[in-house]
Amino acid sequence: MKLIYKIALFAAGICALLSLIIILAGNMENSGIPLTAFFILLAIGFKGFNFLSGFSFTVLIFAAVSISLFYPSPFIQIGNFKMNTLIVPLLQIIMFGMGTAMSISDFYGVIKMPKGVIVGIICQFLFMPLIGFILASLFQFPPEIAAGVVLIGSSPSGLASNVMAYLAKANVALSVTLTAVATCLAPIMTPLMMKLYAGAFVPIDFWSMMLSIIKIVIIPIALGLIFNHFFHGKTPWLDKLMPKISMVAIGLIITVITASGRDNLLSIGILLILTAIIHNLLGYFLGYWSCRIIKMKEQDCRTIALEVGMQNGGLASGIALEMGKVATIGLAPAVFGPWMNISGSSLATWWRNKKI
Repeated sequence: MKLIYKIALFAAGICALLSLIIILAGNMENSGIPLTAFFILLAIGFKGFNFLSGFSFTVLIFAAVSISLFYPSPFIQIGNFKMNTLIVPLLQIIMFGMGTAMSISDFYGVIKMPKGVIVGIICQFLFMPLIGFILASLFQFPPEIAAGVVLIGSSPSGLASNVMAYLAKANVALSVTLTAVATCLAPIMTPLMMKLYAGAFVPIDFWSMMLSIIKIVIIPIALGLIFNHFFHGKTPWLDKLMPKISMVAIGLIITVITASGRDNLLSIGILLILTAIIHNLLGYFLGYWSCRIIKMKEQDCRTIALEVGMQNGGLASGIALEMGKVATIGLAPAVFGPWMNISGSSLATWWRNKKI
């Protein structure tokens, strides 16, 4: 392991100890900087280990969450500029990047693998919103927080599930196809499921939500597909740059949402984290065993599990912003996102080392 990674891990340990001392001394509000530094240095240190490097981005997300919890003001407003106005443009950039990584041929997988696509769509859009509704009702969240839980369950999968499918030695082609199909269905299915389940908590405008999803997801992805069609292989620098831009954008979105919903998060954070864990694990279980029951291949079972369990938190955040409720409805996507990265990476790593 390179010296720089060792130094980073050693420094991370010092920051963790310093943060703990400050907290034990009763100065919780002053522990923000060493705690954030701990996560940043830990992420750098993880890069030195093959089996931990996949968690570096997730650890950086924890750094972003930490800094926004302790020092929320700069992430809410700078001068007259409200930071949440960045969320939709950043999401559109992410979705454009998603489009450049796809092609029209990805949609042909529906013909080649119809069983997997049908099972995945049913689990993703029919069962996951229902599970979100049951959990939100069970934990008796405030109405807008509860609607956010349903929203994350009603969202399609994102590119992260495709990466995890690759790491898990699953069926990447099926994963990409299902992501593409679910994303195209989102303008109809997400508002429909929100109207059906979240309508019990807050008023839902079906047509407004549908137009928001088209603006945030469909148009940027369509532009990305067009770009990929005409410039595929001609801009390798962009292929390398877009994932990095997407990672920075996701981190900034989560930071802004966490800062906006700081007070709500501090009051119900533990319950919301518990809900995220249960919802996510049930998604993996439901996706995997639905496929096992109908005797699909192991690779396909793993794929559907990851597709169903990992939702597009960014899209859910954008919808919450469009609804004008980013500090409440947008809170669940901000909490679910980091957890899904942790669990997805862990599950993919475990499957990668497990014989098929």
